[in-house]
Amino acid sequence: MSTVADKLRVDMIECRGHGVCAEVAPELVALDEWGYPILADGAVPANLTRHARRAVTLCPRLALTLTPTGRSR
Repeated sequence: MSTVADKLRVDMIECRGHGVCAEVAPELVALDEWGYPILADGAVPANLTRHARRAVTLCPRLALTLTPTGRSR
């Protein structure tokens, strides 16, 4: 059984650079010199999906989303 791969996306207009996403999912999110997220390219690996969902949930500005890529894992 295959699942659809997800990708993290950030709304840079809404983001205020709190950095919670990088604390929760450092394998997927780095911070630039001003504290704004730099997301890993490509789909979120299956073993990191839980961390990605937690980062989305904890984002104080709700600027982070997890969207299906349309591709199977």
